[in-house]
Amino acid sequence: MGGVNKHSTSLGKIWLSVLFIFRVTILVLAAERVWGDEQSDFTCNTQQPGCKNVCYDHFFPVSHIRLWCLQLIFVSTPALLMAMYVSFRKRGVRRNLIANRRDRPTQEELENLKKRRLPITGRLWLTYTCSLFFRIIFEAGFMYALYYIYDGFQMPRLVKCEQWPCPNKVDCFISRPTEKTVFTIFMVASSAICIVLNVAELIYLIIKNLMRCSTKHKMSHVYTDHESKDKAVSQNKINERFLSTADSDDKATDSFIVVQCLDFAQICKLHSLAWISPWRCSKRLLCPV
Repeated sequence: MGGVNKHSTSLGKIWLSVLFIFRVTILVLAAERVWGDEQSDFTCNTQQPGCKNVCYDHFFPVSHIRLWCLQLIFVSTPALLMAMYVSFRKRGVRRNLIANRRDRPTQEELENLKKRRLPITGRLWLTYTCSLFFRIIFEAGFMYALYYIYDGFQMPRLVKCEQWPCPNKVDCFISRPTEKTVFTIFMVASSAICIVLNVAELIYLIIKNLMRCSTKHKMSHVYTDHESKDKAVSQNKINERFLSTADSDDKATDSFIVVQCLDFAQICKLHSLAWISPWRCSKRLLCPV
């Protein structure tokens, strides 16, 4: 469970502490001793053979200790599966690091890779949220099963049994009912605290993922706006260059035509063709009049 604690949020670390300190430790050290004499000290006011065993099985179909152990196994399984997935991801990263490098990674780099905490994003986020969801379902399911099987969380002092082979309605007495009630309420309260922590952690992860997605969406919009602005500025510069080049070409063409017109007028004068009017000169060379 060390890998679970390393790659969990703060609420997940609190949940793990509550699970081990207030549930596993209490279950192993105290609760098992309280329920150790459960069947032997269950007495009924009859000597009919088999009546005591039948009444005990009717009122205690599943032992509290075994039900809580089963609950801890089911609740811890999603967290263990997430730890296995994290280990698998790290093994893949290590394999890619060795394959992409020519020289062999040093032992220090491999140790840093083991100690590195993976960000809870992508598939790891999905795996983590699924594990939280199943934890909540298992906790709530076992709490309801405990309430349904024993008709509440309070241990009665006296139960009346009329199951066969009892000759009539007999009275049966439960040992340490008050102490068992206290431990039952304590374990139920611990389960409720774990459910609250799991729900809070699930809400926290969902809100954090939504904020991350909105931030990425805003950044993509900003990047698109900057890119469109840069394209517009570059296109404007290209248009300005094109227009300035076109204007300079037009001016050069006009000046060339004027020079040609002047040269033709000089040629006309040199050949004593004064009778050629400037209008004919400009008409011939397509010059502006």
